[in-house]
Amino acid sequence: MDNLTANTHTTVIMKRRTFLRNAAGALTMLGIFPAGLSSIERLQQPGGMEKRALGKTGLKLSVIGFGGIVVRDATPEQASLRVKEAIDYGVNYFDVAPSYGDAEIKLGPALKPYRKDVILGNKTQRRDKAGARRELEQSLLKLETDYFDLYQFHAVSSIEDVDQIFGPDGAMEMFKEAKHEGLIRHIGFSAHTVDAALSLMDRYEFDTIMFPFSASSWYAGNFGPQVMQKAHEKGMGILALKSMARGTWPEGTTERLPKAWYEPMTDPEEALNGLRFALSHPITTAIPPGNEDLFKMALNIISDYSPLSPDEIEMIKRDASGHTPLFRHHA
Repeated sequence: MDNLTANTHTTVIMKRRTFLRNAAGALTMLGIFPAGLSSIERLQQPGGMEKRALGKTGLKLSVIGFGGIVVRDATPEQASLRVKEAIDYGVNYFDVAPSYGDAEIKLGPALKPYRKDVILGNKTQRRDKAGARRELEQSLLKLETDYFDLYQFHAVSSIEDVDQIFGPDGAMEMFKEAKHEGLIRHIGFSAHTVDAALSLMDRYEFDTIMFPFSASSWYAGNFGPQVMQKAHEKGMGILALKSMARGTWPEGTTERLPKAWYEPMTDPEEALNGLRFALSHPITTAIPPGNEDLFKMALNIISDYSPLSPDEIEMIKRDASGHTPLFRHHA
């Protein structure tokens, strides 16, 4: 065997060993569930809501976050009461977006008395630099704040979206400038497809990811494990959406809950297990549905939170596998 052949042979063996080692690590992460909460800093206070570290940001977030849709279409008085109640329960993360109707202009005044003590996240669906700048400035005015703790690309769903974000005059240019200016402190994204999420993580060292993590999509749709794996390996802060989703509304359903485009878990025990499914992973915060009654239920039941046991995991897996998932990934 000549030197070139020998070196090539050695390289192939080393690559195969690396692949097998990485694959084994992935199987460990995804096959053994819960996936080890020892990797995430947890602050547990008797009688108070648990807080967890948000990746490498240095921030500590409540395990339940406040989605801005909770105050959409509310009166100013209702918005103030809902925000105060959430804070009294220990919620310190509030997340909103321009696409949530009038949520920004309702949340801003309601949150103003508490602004210095909470973590405020916002998003933009604009993929171009100029449009993203305009939307950021409008959101700052509506929220009556000088900065956002977290600013995210919202609902990225395609590789074309990703290419535009990172292309010439793309929104990423604005995000970097705004961070330098102190208008945003951390950069993240929300994504609704596996391919978009993986592509974004390949293109930039994001601080956070917001992604749907529900038992039905995870087990019946192969949607979530691969994203969780990569985000966890990169040390990102992970925010969970749709953890209280049962799946799509059954065909023929005529009565649907307001602010719920999917069928949510309305039974407290089932909803608690949905949240426990998410929080048994290295996830910092789960954001319940925007329906105010379901959000209030989440606040009430989370005090009984504990990671899932092996028997409970199998039970949830069997149940979730029989649902029509909200999201699917066709590998």
